[in-house]
Amino acid sequence: MKKQLLWLIFFCAVFSSCEKLDQAPMATATKEAVFSSEKGLELYANSFYDVLPSANDVHRGDAMSDYAARTQVPDFLRAGAFGPRQSSGWNWDQLRNINYFIANCNDPSIAPSVRAHYIGIARFFRAWFYFDKVKRFGNVPWINKPMGVDDPALFNERDARTMVMDSVLADLNYACANINTTNDNTRSLITKYVAYAFKSRVCLYEGTYRKYHDVMANTADKWLTEAVSASGMVMENGGFNLNTAGGSENAYRQLFINPTPVTSEIILSAVVDPNLNVFNDANWWWTSATYGARVSLIRTFVNTYLKLDGTPFTSTPGYETMVFADEVKGRDKRLQQTIRTGNYKRINGGAAEPAPPIFSYTYTGYQPIKWTLDDMFYDGGSRNINSISIIRYAEVLLNHAEAKAELGTMTDADWATTIGALRKRAGISGGTEAKPTTVDSYLQANYFPSISDPVLLEVRRERGIELALEGLRFDDLVRWRRGELMEMEWNGFYVPALNQPIDLNEDGVLDVSFYKTMPANPVAGVTYINVSETISGGVNPQQLSEGSHGKLTWLNNIPRNWEDKHYLYPIPETDRLMNPKLGQNPGW
Repeated sequence: MKKQLLWLIFFCAVFSSCEKLDQAPMATATKEAVFSSEKGLELYANSFYDVLPSANDVHRGDAMSDYAARTQVPDFLRAGAFGPRQSSGWNWDQLRNINYFIANCNDPSIAPSVRAHYIGIARFFRAWFYFDKVKRFGNVPWINKPMGVDDPALFNERDARTMVMDSVLADLNYACANINTTNDNTRSLITKYVAYAFKSRVCLYEGTYRKYHDVMANTADKWLTEAVSASGMVMENGGFNLNTAGGSENAYRQLFINPTPVTSEIILSAVVDPNLNVFNDANWWWTSATYGARVSLIRTFVNTYLKLDGTPFTSTPGYETMVFADEVKGRDKRLQQTIRTGNYKRINGGAAEPAPPIFSYTYTGYQPIKWTLDDMFYDGGSRNINSISIIRYAEVLLNHAEAKAELGTMTDADWATTIGALRKRAGISGGTEAKPTTVDSYLQANYFPSISDPVLLEVRRERGIELALEGLRFDDLVRWRRGELMEMEWNGFYVPALNQPIDLNEDGVLDVSFYKTMPANPVAGVTYINVSETISGGVNPQQLSEGSHGKLTWLNNIPRNWEDKHYLYPIPETDRLMNPKLGQNPGW
């Protein structure tokens, strides 16, 4: 937002620069003002930042993912509910702006290294723009010049994704080589190491996509090697490290609730600026019974959080019937920093109060807190003052680890500096120094039945936990070709019996009770949830898996259907009608 205002102010100044009535305006004033000075290039480059996701885009980004139960089944996954008429995203305005800059950034009065720097920034944003387009649509037209409305190339066919992604890689290589800014303490600007970090994300995506979708699979290792190299550059030269301030109890969550980015770990952020009235709506979206999607984690995923000794929680005898207050104890410390657990408190009118999961929001009992501030003042409207990370160092470590695991080159030292370091930060004591040698049967059976490599399985576990709710999960499922996980049951914590009020956080106050017949004498302060088979003449979406006890389930009555066509979105109908040569993605 701040950059957009600067851009607007700049052009207002350009267009109002003829202050004297007898001074003839120059026909090329605007172009010269931009491209003949470094300040002009800098201000023009600020207009590219709209390509980045907004703070709200990021914190809501996993609303459609395998581990997220929500108010409604996404239309994208409902048979007959989504197609070319509902599709969107075929917009190219930002690309023309970038290409216009690249084509005109050639004034010889500006030092070649300066021009290369700003062209590098432009090509970084073009890479980001195209990466988003390819993830969504697959084949798209590659356009690397500004086009007029009468340019016949506007009606060309789509180019192969492999060619487009090769061009994206060329843009990123140029950006990494030529952007000369190496540090930005605001964490809101593109630097050389932002470019390398993003390159590691792109190359990991493309390498695994080609491997698991059999798209030029013989080139997959090239991309994975590029991912290792790019992430290695950040690890060796970027000056970043994992935030450990506050210890294992607080260091992780602090990354997501701090007003200013935690610069040791955050590489790129959507920053807030109260002076410019720039906020986000994380609290409103994540705590409201009506505004947000009421996203809650499911039990199948929560079960993947390890115990503090580094062993699987699902190796614990009786874990299937363990109640909420017990199952969250002795676990990876990221769990208590991602959802409400026993020690969580919220500020209400200045006083901190125990805050167990509340069923006016959660459907499963696993209520997220990752992006929400603990003061209830922020719960209504766009008031949040926490900056929202877009890229952070932990992801770079995960990219490095996964690419090496896919290549089969991970060593114990690699494990210790990536997955092991992340687990140490989370308070886990075991298995942090050497890569694993045994397969976790629960993780394999429920998530990746075709993967038998224990290292790759554990890297994927770690990625899911560390990056939960950061907007990367759907992309991961797509590139791994594991879209079927989107059909996973939306389940919640274990309920031992009906009409038995439960103290969720062990503060001595009863919180919730589940019933099929409402008790005649309800306990004051307890939230009562109807789990009978039918409600108001229809199927009750909230039930218990065993009828009178068992796991909470949500919306099992509405099927979610994943087909191969869902790995790509359809070309929007209106755009295809304008240019029939675009064709349509398979199955749509």
